[in-house]
Amino acid sequence: MSGSHVPSGLWEQWATSAQSLIRAVFGEVSPHYQNFVKALSDCSGYDHQVHVLKGIFQSAKEDFDGGYVFNVDLRVSGEVFGDFVTLARQALSEGHKDVAAVLACAALEDALKRYAATNGLEVGDKVMQEVVNALKAKGLVSGAQKSLLDAMPKIRDYAMHANWDKIAAPDVNSVIAFVESLLLTKFSNG
Repeated sequence: MSGSHVPSGLWEQWATSAQSLIRAVFGEVSPHYQNFVKALSDCSGYDHQVHVLKGIFQSAKEDFDGGYVFNVDLRVSGEVFGDFVTLARQALSEGHKDVAAVLACAALEDALKRYAATNGLEVGDKVMQEVVNALKAKGLVSGAQKSLLDAMPKIRDYAMHANWDKIAAPDVNSVIAFVESLLLTKFSNG
């Protein structure tokens, strides 16, 4: 090959950091990461090869800065809430409706607050109904999701205030289904 070499050690240091950042933000199955790994394996330090790596990194940075990928905090939150939903579904299937209701409602409320906060809404100390209203006002929930969300604060209040006789298994199932839908549409990386 012809062309000049980038000093050894410098480009490898940068490439290692860039690869780590791309993996953390986009995941290992993303095109950004896959392309970077391929280009890195083909790179022997020539200027034109290092420029390919820089180009892929720049593309990833532009997509991140442009908001075209999900926030890392949201993705991690989605994984945690997914665990809560799994536990809620298991508790419900074992006949523990009340436990399932608390888990599902806690996941829902926290997920809604995190989603609102990442979209510039200040909802930290707000009750769930205020969070729902803020999300609707900003147009962050719409259609069927908006209609279903209207019923959630009442179910949440029953669960968190131990009004067990006012919660039925279908109510808990609806919260679980809503949280699952929210996780897929707002917290997923794909």
